[in-house]
Amino acid sequence: MMTDLEDAEINLTPLIDVVFVILMMFIIAAPLLEQEQVSLAQGPSLTTEQAKTIESQSPIVIHVHADNSIVLNHLPVSLEQLELGLRQAYAKNGKVHPQLFQDEQASFGTYQHVKNTVAKVGFDNLDVILRPD
Repeated sequence: MMTDLEDAEINLTPLIDVVFVILMMFIIAAPLLEQEQVSLAQGPSLTTEQAKTIESQSPIVIHVHADNSIVLNHLPVSLEQLELGLRQAYAKNGKVHPQLFQDEQASFGTYQHVKNTVAKVGFDNLDVILRPD
């Protein structure tokens, strides 16, 4: 005599179908996601003096210090003031690339705010300058 436990079977077909559909959705949706990547090009090894020369040649210089304070052209600014200052700079020099000197101890969120503000104002590019140690 057979009991119900011996005849019990688990049908995994619906579960496999659901997993397959979810997998297909990820495969289709993944290329559509916008990803922001920062690629750093290999630059020449610069001395501190050469880096200062590059900084002095740009009309728009942004410094982000370790404490996340922002300085635009040697004037301390807040994020709101940064946008106003960049709008004025864009009106004068819309074709130049602002230069960003980001301290490695500053948060990535501050960099993101600065980058978004630069793009919002209308600049096409932002040069990130890495200082030599």
